[in-house]
Amino acid sequence: QVQLVESGGGLVQAGDSLRLSCTASGRTFSSYAMAWFRQAPGKEREFVAAINWNGRIYYADSVKGRFGSSRDNAKNTVYLQMNSLKPEDTAVYYCATSDSRDYRGSASRLYNYWGQGTQVTVSS
Repeated sequence: QVQLVESGGGLVQAGDSLRLSCTASGRTFSSYAMAWFRQAPGKEREFVAAINWNGRIYYADSVKGRFGSSRDNAKNTVYLQMNSLKPEDTAVYYCATSDSRDYRGSASRLYNYWGQGTQVTVSS
């Protein structure tokens, strides 16, 4: 059974940086794409970034140039480096994956494994 555990959230000020981690277990981590989503209060869950099994990365326009994603297959961990944070980045951030090696799209319904989420709060 695939399990995902996020960590690294917290309360920061606008302009600060934060790095989220997601550690996976239950299957061969290096063979699958990983993704990050976020959900703000009263809003739908939205795609943030994804990284293929081969390291190719995709970003939502809202975070392009500020956020970066990477993976360490030896540690079964994917990271989301968030720079120049804004109050509108405040949300619960989720790690997700599917049974695909490659990024298949930004719709949350395409991902069948989810972490419990970690709260990121950016104060102005």
